[in-house]
Amino acid sequence: MPQRRAPRVSYRNGEVSLALAQSGTLAVFGFGAGAQAMEDPRCLQVGLECFDETPPLELWQVDAPVSHGRDVGVRWARGGGWLFAAIELDERDHGGPRDTARQAYEQLRRVVGEQAERHVLRIWNYLGAINQGEGDAERYKLFCDGRAAGMGDFFAADGFPAATAIGHHGARPTLQVYLLACDQPGARVENPRQVSASRYPRQYGRTPPSFARAMTLPAGDVLAISGTAAVVGHASAHADDLHAQLVETFSNLDALLATAGMAEGFDTHSPLKAYVRHPADAAQVREFIARRLPGVPVLLLHGDICRRELLVEIDGWRYA
Repeated sequence: MPQRRAPRVSYRNGEVSLALAQSGTLAVFGFGAGAQAMEDPRCLQVGLECFDETPPLELWQVDAPVSHGRDVGVRWARGGGWLFAAIELDERDHGGPRDTARQAYEQLRRVVGEQAERHVLRIWNYLGAINQGEGDAERYKLFCDGRAAGMGDFFAADGFPAATAIGHHGARPTLQVYLLACDQPGARVENPRQVSASRYPRQYGRTPPSFARAMTLPAGDVLAISGTAAVVGHASAHADDLHAQLVETFSNLDALLATAGMAEGFDTHSPLKAYVRHPADAAQVREFIARRLPGVPVLLLHGDICRRELLVEIDGWRYA
């Protein structure tokens, strides 16, 4: 079987209905409370506000016809060997962040595990008040407990996928999880500057975060980059210093590209997201990235990083 060409990911302005009508549309994402909601399972309203005056849509497209549907709360779309799947759960119906995460991952595991496209390559997690609570009772740590319980041994064969976990500021305590899977496995990429997240010491919770720093997609032509911040070894660096954290974050991005065997830097076909904790910092983050990566499409979103001392996190795609 020839290796699968990766979906094309881009940011577009325009109507959701027009994006969904385009050939090969696997998923369309709108951002913030003002994003247009649609019944189509391929359309997801992400609970993160965008700092752009007119937030663009994020569009995933494949070179094949796409079918779509719903399966007991899980929305899905498939085409050309690729699968988009997503679930949204209200914590008030499921007992808090731990039990909600367990339920979400159990349902995703069941649905994805029954598909030919069962190799999960990339996951996004958005939950409210991610830093609330102390010690093992912090909401992010409870989420990690529930995620691990829900996924069980599903990733035992392929290893953990690339992932992002960000806190949203929505009015409802909603957990959103969505993923990209394929009928062929990818290749995990770790960062030599960082301890593997699955091997974090006990101080980061009962259950270490379970993700790869990046994932090379099956054809080897695209790197899916996990949420990347100013972490060196396993420790946060430059607490509360935005500029220093941005510099460190880009050092980690450079290390990931080098480890994956890709040329340094990003181009106009490699979209990124920057999650910014404090709205007042958005302009500085935008200016820094524009100087460092001129012309690269970057979506700037208001989101809390999983460690409260970290101010910014970046993820995205690097096309060869």
